[in-house]
Amino acid sequence: MTLARTRSLAEVAIGDAMPEERIEVSPTFVVSTAIATRDFQDVHHDRDLAVAKGSKDIFVNILTTTGLVQRYVTDWAGPEALVRGVAIKLGVPCYAYDALTMHGQVLERDGDVLVVEVLGRNSLGTHVTGTVRVALPEVAR
Repeated sequence: MTLARTRSLAEVAIGDAMPEERIEVSPTFVVSTAIATRDFQDVHHDRDLAVAKGSKDIFVNILTTTGLVQRYVTDWAGPEALVRGVAIKLGVPCYAYDALTMHGQVLERDGDVLVVEVLGRNSLGTHVTGTVRVALPEVAR
């Protein structure tokens, strides 16, 4: 997804769908994002140890998933949007060599804040479900 101009509350309606975004999950992506979030658990960077612990491969950590959900919404909402809250629930793992496809929809408007539902799916099923509360410029200023 390309960075959009900042949306206004007047442009957005309940039920609006956000464009799909596909994220290729390479081993470098898994390892680098784990390191960037200071998560040194071996299941995020050492395939042999991850497999020995019962995993198929190394997999994305929860902090990265949270960041991807937030970024997905802010890329859609625009650079002046302010995230007021993120709540997620993890499902299936997101392994290296897979792709994560993000989908979103505006669920409600709570005063001047939008509540956006986000789903991230991969070849195994739903990796993440969540909601993001985001304030658009009329509120952010």
